[in-house]
Amino acid sequence: MSGYKAEDEYDYLFKLVLIGDSGVGKSNLLSRFTKNEFNLESKSTIGVEFATRSLTIDGKVIKAQIWDTAGQERYRAITSAYYRGAVGALLVYDVTRRPTFENVLRWLRELRDHTDPNIVVMLIGNKSDLRHLVAVTTEDGRELAERESLYFMETSALEATNVDKAFTEVLSQIHQIVSRKAVEANDEAATSSVPSRGEPINLKDETSAWKRLGCCSS
Repeated sequence: MSGYKAEDEYDYLFKLVLIGDSGVGKSNLLSRFTKNEFNLESKSTIGVEFATRSLTIDGKVIKAQIWDTAGQERYRAITSAYYRGAVGALLVYDVTRRPTFENVLRWLRELRDHTDPNIVVMLIGNKSDLRHLVAVTTEDGRELAERESLYFMETSALEATNVDKAFTEVLSQIHQIVSRKAVEANDEAATSSVPSRGEPINLKDETSAWKRLGCCSS
């Protein structure tokens, strides 16, 4: 019972969404980050799945609730309910499949149509372990990220390369926004702007100044 309580104690709950074409590795990124597992035979499943993991960032326990489209993208049936309340997104493409990269802008449009304009977005080039099959260079990914004011990282869910780093960076940036809003407000406003457990995070009052580029694939 005490283990359950420990998992249930957190300062903030942030919803993240995983988006991108089918087969780019979203489900394995999720399972690698939340369970440190990778399934080579993973199949697309219909519906929406989510998993959670808690991290300590700047002395605060952040619980990430990460939603995975799990196959819906092939039917373009992702609804506004999927995006509702999301304060962070990982937009994933497969570095070995150029079309998944070319579809990134379409995903970005859909994301921006359904979320707050200041949502923290990380562009992820997954499957970096398949170096001999690379069809999208690191420079291509970085240039697109710079153009669209996104964070950028290349990952390998198979080798667990940069997976924790990518999720942690997104969560850290969200936490900085929330913390800055609390500090800049007066006492009364600060109390209302710092969310209680499970309360949706509203980023609307934040300017876009924080959207500097994050780390790259190094």
